Amino acid sequence: METVGTATVWTRETALGEKQDLWRAMKRGFRGRCPRCGEGKLFRAFLKTANNCSVCGIDFTPHRADDLPAYLVIVIVGHIMVPLALSVETHFSPPVWLQLATYLPLTLILSLLLLQPVKGAVVGLQWAMRMHGFDENPPDGIPPV
Repeated sequence: METVGTATVWTRETALGEKQDLWRAMKRGFRGRCPRCGEGKLFRAFLKTANNCSVCGIDFTPHRADDLPAYLVIVIVGHIMVPLALSVETHFSPPVWLQLATYLPLTLILSLLLLQPVKGAVVGLQWAMRMHGFDENPPDGIPPV
């Protein structure tokens, strides 16, 4: 950063930091691994992120995944289940009780299986984009979230 008059200007040198590949970080997060090194565990419980990576020491506490993983899981599972239900109904027309007995458990299982990997991918996205406290060189005067 350079100060020109009373304004602070970002330069290329201040913006350069550790190279953070977006897709690699999201893939590592999807697998439940640290987005930086890919070795340490990202989660300590089903949806609780660890405080930091046991291998490289990156701090995971600033992440703010909030409700985005749940919304993404709803969209993904919906895009799988709706065409499946429409196809089965169109071709076979099974009784309603059979449809409910298959679609509801399948929807629940898919949702639970996808929730942790999608949350890991969101944390990897935030780390790669230097969002929510993952930035090593935050501008002066802006408090961390």
